[in-house]
Amino acid sequence: MACFLVPMGLGVITTILRKRFREVWRIDWLNIMLWGGVLMLAVEHFAHREIVPYPPFLTAGIEEVLPEMLSIGVPMTLAIVALWVALITIPLKAKDLLRQ
Repeated sequence: MACFLVPMGLGVITTILRKRFREVWRIDWLNIMLWGGVLMLAVEHFAHREIVPYPPFLTAGIEEVLPEMLSIGVPMTLAIVALWVALITIPLKAKDLLRQ
């Protein structure tokens, strides 16, 4: 019910700092992947009434939210970052191989 908060946190950071990244890093790709996942999960959690449009927003207590963020949100965010790293390094490696 709160697993989307972890990629959202990273998305906020990378969106704010996106001008500081070199163009070759394609930080916009990472932002699109993060925010797309956050939107998809937020809609899914809203449909299942795990989040609501009024305070306290999350229907579960902190004792349920933190374990879910650690067990689902963190691995999901790491998987997104790993995919992004692969997407930006594979073309660079292929380009290097073609030069040789």
